[in-house]
Amino acid sequence: MSTTLRLILGDQLNPLHPWFSAQDNNVVYVLMEVRQETDYVLHHAQKILAIFAAMRDLATRLQAAGHRVHYLAIDDPANQQSLPANLDALITTYRASAFEYQAPDEWRLDVQLAEYAQLRAQNQSISCRMVDSAHFYTARDEVAKLFAGRKQWRMENFYRPMRVKHQVLINGIDQPAGGQWNFDQENRKSWPGTPREPADNRPRHDHSALWQTITAAGVRSFGEPNAAQFAWPLNRNEALQQLDTFIAEGLPHFGDFQDAMTPHAWRLFHSLLSFALNTKMLNPREVVDKTEAAWRSGHAPLAAAEGFIRQILGWREYVRGVYWAHMPDYAAHNVFAHEQALPDWFWTGQTKMRCLAHAIGQSLEHAYAHHIQRLMIIGNFALLAGLNPAEVHRWYLGVYIDAFEWVELPNTLGMSQFADGGLLASKPYVSSAAYIDRMSDYCKGCHYDKKARLGERACPYNALYWDFFARNAGRLSNNPRIGMVYRQLAKMDEGAVNAFQTKASELRSRLNTL
Repeated sequence: MSTTLRLILGDQLNPLHPWFSAQDNNVVYVLMEVRQETDYVLHHAQKILAIFAAMRDLATRLQAAGHRVHYLAIDDPANQQSLPANLDALITTYRASAFEYQAPDEWRLDVQLAEYAQLRAQNQSISCRMVDSAHFYTARDEVAKLFAGRKQWRMENFYRPMRVKHQVLINGIDQPAGGQWNFDQENRKSWPGTPREPADNRPRHDHSALWQTITAAGVRSFGEPNAAQFAWPLNRNEALQQLDTFIAEGLPHFGDFQDAMTPHAWRLFHSLLSFALNTKMLNPREVVDKTEAAWRSGHAPLAAAEGFIRQILGWREYVRGVYWAHMPDYAAHNVFAHEQALPDWFWTGQTKMRCLAHAIGQSLEHAYAHHIQRLMIIGNFALLAGLNPAEVHRWYLGVYIDAFEWVELPNTLGMSQFADGGLLASKPYVSSAAYIDRMSDYCKGCHYDKKARLGERACPYNALYWDFFARNAGRLSNNPRIGMVYRQLAKMDEGAVNAFQTKASELRSRLNTL
């Protein structure tokens, strides 16, 4: 009898994949903890822990269901710490005549496994096949086909056809529920302290032993492991419980406060489902369906349901399409030629800027920050300060538990850093202190004065903001979405603009001290 090896990657933890619909003793499922994956970028401790723990849980459940599983732990003496080397050994061990894998979601793995499969098929007459991951709404090339020939790829022009195609929040003849497609204008309230943040009742796990194994194997990481009280889901059952809790407690208020920020509530009304979704424990369709059902039953406002669904059916699928259409060149985009190194406090959170101290500190503590903290606090500063977008990308890819390159890279280089020159975003998403103060209470008690533009205690965002637009006028001044900025700059006398630029230059020369 011939044996088929089926590889399961660390972000392919879907127990409902068609592969598992029937037992077959001629199939061996392979999961590997390898240094290739822990080391290609410096990862947050919780990200490594969560993926390894969830992989181990899935392996145990597959075995309990009667499937054959070969699990290579990080400290297994037979582990050669790379996918190709381990696959070679396992194909020999099992005398496998076929190798199958699910479509990877990262370019580097897609290329690596395609080349490996081609080489094995050519040299050793082994059958190799890639199958779909059975997860996304769209095919890899669907977004590219939609935007073929267009210079700008706007999410809204993708999101509306997706709503119609999948009949999500649609009433009548392909018309949007509530008479409009997007309720973003209703999703921008600051949080006054009420309603209260829901209790964090996620199951806790003690992964101390696993963490000791990881560190003993020499794996480097950063951030707090929180191994003894680990709260990220291990499996689909826990992810479903988390989804139900969000629908019941978080979704009704999510719309109002999805952009709000405060040091007093790190989760607010966010779902924290992105890790479970991006490792495929959850399917996006079931998340969207339950969200829509909550609105139709009257449990949640339409603006909340639409805002959440837009993140999944819209943005998540859209950025994946952007990624596959433009890799591998997309990773090299740097339209502003920014080369500044990341300040040391990106790894410690120890800065006098209270907003950044909290957003980065929270990221280091929980391996999580919500989209506005990532975009309008950390990313905003990175763009204004001229940080190297490739370095910013690697930091985001490493620090966040839900960060896999297909979703993180377009969000960072395109949306956050505008490094692609406007392919993805319609404008650079930057602000002075005024926006941060409006959407948060970070400015209260900060070392810096949110209103001051110049001087020792002036908020760094202010001078950096005006300097950014002044030095990039040639590229940005004709952008209709930021015309007001340039009209304001035109009203300033030359001395004021020079003062901003002098201050900004001085700030960039000492980022580590801010």
